[in-house]
Amino acid sequence: MKFQIEQIIEILQQDLPTLFEKDISYDIYTQDIFFRDPVNKFKGKLNYRIIFWTLRFHAQLFFTEIAFDLHDVSESESNTILAKWTVRGVLRVPWQARLFFNGYSTYKLNNKGLIYEHIDTWDRKPGEILKQFWQQGV
Repeated sequence: MKFQIEQIIEILQQDLPTLFEKDISYDIYTQDIFFRDPVNKFKGKLNYRIIFWTLRFHAQLFFTEIAFDLHDVSESESNTILAKWTVRGVLRVPWQARLFFNGYSTYKLNNKGLIYEHIDTWDRKPGEILKQFWQQGV
């Protein structure tokens, strides 16, 4: 299956804003997709599917509101797509703590037009994000 970079961008633009609500399209990823963010690192499409299932599960369990705001998805260099985003939410706690952080995802494509690497970068350390769970919401 060969995808053009424009098709991949279009699919990401459709998938990412609703990733906390519904599953994404896995056709655009290789079987041995490599994923890394500040707390996870693994290889394989099954593990990739599990991480997105886990995100949806935890979003429903721990948040009264959660959003993945997609700001931009574009080709940053040859065979590389950059997606800039913000995660924001309200935790399901009496003090209504708010979660907020920015980040970007770097996707690398192979010569068949499939994503073989997905690296997430956050604007703060995981510990700083966790501290938001104990802060009073506004």
